[in-house]
Amino acid sequence: MTNSGFLEGKLLLAMPGMGDPRFDRSVIYLCSHSSEGAMGLVINRPIDDLSFEQLLDQLGIDTTGPVAKIPIHAGGPVETGRGFVLHSADYVQDSTLIVSETVALTATVDILRAMAEGRGPAHQLLALGYAGWGTGQLEHEMRANAWLNAPPDEEVMFNTQIEDKWPRAMAMLGIDLSMLSTEAGHA
Repeated sequence: MTNSGFLEGKLLLAMPGMGDPRFDRSVIYLCSHSSEGAMGLVINRPIDDLSFEQLLDQLGIDTTGPVAKIPIHAGGPVETGRGFVLHSADYVQDSTLIVSETVALTATVDILRAMAEGRGPAHQLLALGYAGWGTGQLEHEMRANAWLNAPPDEEVMFNTQIEDKWPRAMAMLGIDLSMLSTEAGHA
């Protein structure tokens, strides 16, 4: 945990053998973490059966010109009908949550329209739903060896192929995946 004991702005990496298939090999960016709980977005689970253009149509968002091809991620099992955009902090509106100096979170129709028209943030990750933990739940899961935490890495977050995010994030910590056991233990 950080000096404050909270992991806001960090990456959570699912350990092998986590036991919850919704989070198997997940990389989650923690947008908020406090004594009241945590909220993050899974950044390596694509939604293959929904295009950005289809999402815009479903939301009734009209755009001018061709629509950018932007992948959509399953951000987590909570509120899966709600959209979130994790993005570089070069794009900010009144409702934007500034997570760090370089990363922000926005959940408005305006950012979707801006992204569709090429006026959005330089880097973005669109997710439906989020991962959430109640008071003490994430800390309990970490003590049970379900998660590792890593410093944020914008290359992994925004520029790495989806299937490479988890192994690359693990490698950032110096972890050889072939050496990890799926069995948790305590000394």
